[in-house]
Amino acid sequence: MTIKNPLPAAFIESQVKLALLEDIGQQDLTANLIPTTSMATARLISREEATLCGTAWFEQAFKHLDENITIKWSVQDGDTVQADMTICEIKGPARQLLTAERTAMNFLQTLSATATTTAKYVKQVADLEVKVLDTRKTIPGWRVAQKYAVQCGGGFNHRVGLYDGILIKENHIMAAGSIAAAVNHAKQLESGVAIEVEVESIEELLQALAADADIILLDNFDLSDLRQAVTINKGKALLEASGGIDLTTIRGIAETGVDRISIGGLTKDIKAIDLSMRFL
Repeated sequence: MTIKNPLPAAFIESQVKLALLEDIGQQDLTANLIPTTSMATARLISREEATLCGTAWFEQAFKHLDENITIKWSVQDGDTVQADMTICEIKGPARQLLTAERTAMNFLQTLSATATTTAKYVKQVADLEVKVLDTRKTIPGWRVAQKYAVQCGGGFNHRVGLYDGILIKENHIMAAGSIAAAVNHAKQLESGVAIEVEVESIEELLQALAADADIILLDNFDLSDLRQAVTINKGKALLEASGGIDLTTIRGIAETGVDRISIGGLTKDIKAIDLSMRFL
């Protein structure tokens, strides 16, 4: 599976540089026990089935310490790896391999966790016309990386931040005075982005439709109300279901006919993938 990493190399480099500084500080005291001339070969092995993501970050962690370190991958971002499978082979100075190991694996394990979680949700609704989306509930400083990981898992990105999308939520509505007022103000901005409104009832859905919202987020609607919302909407706006969705409920929600399902758990309720790096 080929997925182009949309993130600039300079961004990845800056993330890795900061992570290495956090880990190494002034020096790696333990690696100093290894002779500077010692060379080594290591293999990275997956201990469980997963969807891989983060190879660029993994590589940069090693290359930042020594450009001559070589990494030969047997898979790439977006691929499924199996338990006990060799993911890549790394060759270079032993000191640098040991120093970069944890930082490199932290990136790969965490981003693969998001990709793997996303893939599980996508699989549940693969035969239906619905998109699985992420949210802004991400690890601070890792948002764009995690959103890339969502793509690797077969999902789609919601807005990246507050700057590239308008999502009018309950407190915005309260501050503006009404759904109609909030949407009208949003239209006057002429931002060129879709205007989305979060609603919590059928009555609010009707208000959002009357205000000509582009997307309507149905927050914590039960299945009956979701089906009713789809019937009322008649394809006028994109309908997005959200709120407390998990692997046991996503299928039923998708079958109601909503267009999108956004899930915070893709990026916040994750467990690092079990990987192991072993010297040969």
